[in-house]
Amino acid sequence: MPEIKLRDNEYFDVALRRFKKAVEKAGTLTEYRSRESYEKPTTERKRKMSAAIKRHYKKVRSQMLTRRSR
Repeated sequence: MPEIKLRDNEYFDVALRRFKKAVEKAGTLTEYRSRESYEKPTTERKRKMSAAIKRHYKKVRSQMLTRRSR
């Protein structure tokens, strides 16, 4: 669990913003949301496969753009 120490004369809003960044960096919220409900193994495989395909196309697209700019 991420933790922050309140600095001297630090406003609550600033400390809250730092805490939110720490939580996001640690991936706590995304893990919580993934564990919130049961996901069937077939659904999980489909989600991971579609994410892999999306990453692949994104990589190919970025490579095509760098070749054209040369």
